[in-house]
Amino acid sequence: MNRQNFAMKSERIREQFEALRESVPQRFSRRLNLAWSNWGFGVEPLQQSAERLAEAGLEFIELHGNHYGPDLGYDVDETLKVLNDYGLQVAGVCGMYSPDNDLSSNRAIQRQAAIDYLKREIPFTRAVGGSYLLIVPGAVGRPEPYDDTEFHRSVQTLRMVADLFLQHNIKAAIEPIRSAEVSFIHTIADAKQYIAAVDHPGIAHINGDVYHMLTEESHVGEAILEAGDMLVNLHFADSNRRAVGQGSLDVDTIIRALYLIGHNTDGRYVTFEPLGPGGNPYPAMHGRTDSATLDELVNQSVTYFRSREETVLAQ
Repeated sequence: MNRQNFAMKSERIREQFEALRESVPQRFSRRLNLAWSNWGFGVEPLQQSAERLAEAGLEFIELHGNHYGPDLGYDVDETLKVLNDYGLQVAGVCGMYSPDNDLSSNRAIQRQAAIDYLKREIPFTRAVGGSYLLIVPGAVGRPEPYDDTEFHRSVQTLRMVADLFLQHNIKAAIEPIRSAEVSFIHTIADAKQYIAAVDHPGIAHINGDVYHMLTEESHVGEAILEAGDMLVNLHFADSNRRAVGQGSLDVDTIIRALYLIGHNTDGRYVTFEPLGPGGNPYPAMHGRTDSATLDELVNQSVTYFRSREETVLAQ
């Protein structure tokens, strides 16, 4: 019986994985670095979030980039104290880009807000030991384009602060997002085109997101291979944007693809971000959440992912 197209692509990735494991077995001795993006926990205190993640066996956290003004956001010393108390390290910071701080806005005041935001968030990321800062070229929650020059405005605006990424040794990770949430940069290929247009050594990496890939890419595993060394982080949720293991996502193929690109190394992360189905997810950052529900969400995602990783590596 003929296989479906996606199944044939997955089989090719499995064959490449097995061939590499046989020829270079040492490439598979180290496991993937797992993190959790905490902005989906809403207004929960960082200490409570850190305790939950540590109890689930996580070593890394992706912090909410919440420095929306000079008097807002995590304090460096307080943040490091909390994370040190629970043995957590910062993988990176999830930059947040609404119409209020939109790199591509047709209103200069909003582009200036994006520049000011990055001038706060980049040094913070370095101060807490993070290695990357997520960049969304156009505002989340604005799927309709301003006009046909928003790509150009975004490129020009980001280039104005690109030197700061080099000065602070922080990777700018461009995130493609599904077309239901943003007006442009939807695929890995789009992200590469955007990076090429910025044309600056400080802007050279990608933050993938499995949920968006399921909508915009023809095959998630192939998209990961296409990203290759540029992929610094991969946001992870199941096909329904819920806990890993609660949907129909082909987790095994994604794990194989990540090992093929050498993602199981220092400074590369798989970061859980199960935000639930729906449209614009940003309101979640302001909400109050049920602690027991979050405990279950974290434990199930981590346990299921690790079990699939061990199964893939044992086959």
